[in-house]
Amino acid sequence: MSKAEVRRVVDDTLDEMGLLFLDEPTSGLDSASAFSVIETLRTLAIDGGRTIVSSVHQPSSEVFALFDDLCLLSSGESVYFGDAKLAPQFFAETGFPCPSRRNPSDHFLRCVNSDFDDVATALKGSMKLQAEADLDPLLKYSTTEIRERLVDKYRISDYAMMVRNTIHEISKIEGVMEEAVKGSQATWCKQLRTLTKRSYINMYRDFGYYRLRIIIYVLMAICLGTIYYDVGNGYTAIQARASCGGFVSGFMTFMSIGGFPSFIEEMKVFSLERQNGHYGVAAYIISNFLSSMPFLLTMSWASASITYWMVKFRPGFSYFAFFALNLYGGVSVIESLMMIISALVPNFLMGLILGAGVIGIMMLTSGFFRLLPELPKIFWKYPVSYIVYGSWGLKGAYKNDLLGLEFEPMTPGGEKLTGEFIITNMMGLSVSYSKWLDLAMIFILLLAYRITFFFVLKVKEAAAPYLRVAYTRFTVKRLERRASFRESLAMTSLSKRHNAPHPMAMQEGLNSPMQQY
Repeated sequence: MSKAEVRRVVDDTLDEMGLLFLDEPTSGLDSASAFSVIETLRTLAIDGGRTIVSSVHQPSSEVFALFDDLCLLSSGESVYFGDAKLAPQFFAETGFPCPSRRNPSDHFLRCVNSDFDDVATALKGSMKLQAEADLDPLLKYSTTEIRERLVDKYRISDYAMMVRNTIHEISKIEGVMEEAVKGSQATWCKQLRTLTKRSYINMYRDFGYYRLRIIIYVLMAICLGTIYYDVGNGYTAIQARASCGGFVSGFMTFMSIGGFPSFIEEMKVFSLERQNGHYGVAAYIISNFLSSMPFLLTMSWASASITYWMVKFRPGFSYFAFFALNLYGGVSVIESLMMIISALVPNFLMGLILGAGVIGIMMLTSGFFRLLPELPKIFWKYPVSYIVYGSWGLKGAYKNDLLGLEFEPMTPGGEKLTGEFIITNMMGLSVSYSKWLDLAMIFILLLAYRITFFFVLKVKEAAAPYLRVAYTRFTVKRLERRASFRESLAMTSLSKRHNAPHPMAMQEGLNSPMQQY
């Protein structure tokens, strides 16, 4: 099966539905794979107590033997419906027995598919075909004649009577409550495990999802490390350290916007599966977060390991761990933001523009381009600077690197500048609380963005029917204003069944515009 077919079957299996519909699950498979798929479905039906209804494409004899019941339709009429093993007997009783060396499914298809008439017509007059007609009774009749005989025979047969009796007996059963099943029947933990595993495999196999971004982050970290290599503790190092920290907290997190195309494709899959009730919104959001965590941690720690030691920030593992976690938190917040945008704007170009604009505002209010105390208090400082990750990430980065260090003064011989003095007087930040609170605020924002994503999906799901109705009405009203649409509507209102019948030889060109003149 294709990846899409496998995903749909897995989703329906995850739902533990009592009734499962499959459309040609063996299409494109070799005989061994097709047999394995149908055998698995049969085991699922027997052990799981499910009813599986499936159309099948050219089944082999082994595959056909696995089916319990068979329904043959031709031109909208029931040719046969009953036990699959009794179908050859029914065809034999009607006068069209299945040859001993022919696949029963191929024989049934030959009897009810009118496409074989076209082949017989093309080969009409062939001496070989005339010789075969004496041996094969199917070649003596057209498909229409065979189908009519089969349909008429089935209506009065014992097979149809057994089906009607079964339906009648089921309809008389009383005292059985019908279970209203809506949504997934799998446990929430099972949904979470399955979705996390599937999402992780998808992220790993898609080179552009995370692996390419990890490579880009590593290359960017090398460039950043070589530019700020061994920055030192001189007076100019103050600005260099601040710029490096601002780049890591700002632009390196901004690069997470590159995952937006993958988010768009993932949202399309989620929307389809959510409409079918395969799983809940919460399970999807948490599974996405868990499956992406290994990649984001790898990206953050690999980049931090290169940049931190090349720049020679403050030595000590705890300081390095804070630096890496700060980068991980910022990247995770940006990914959560882009997922919210992908749910609101399912358009690649518009989503990138909107995402870049929002992240640009986050960077402007982070305190690097303009100090936080100098931001306009209305709107920009309160509340924008507090609800974006940039200000918290930058404050934590400054405290992590500068507190406890001393730098050379602007003029030789002067008093050395402490990290606390630089943060409070030159950057206008407070050191009254720990850097770990700044880091905690980033993860609180991450949680808040994920919760916002949850409510966006819920509201979008609830509002979707009303939006579709409104859009349909708007489209119809706009079309009704067009004269060409009204004229075409008037022409099509005359049904073809009211036209006078014509022989086949005279029907050519009846609908041509030239007939109007």
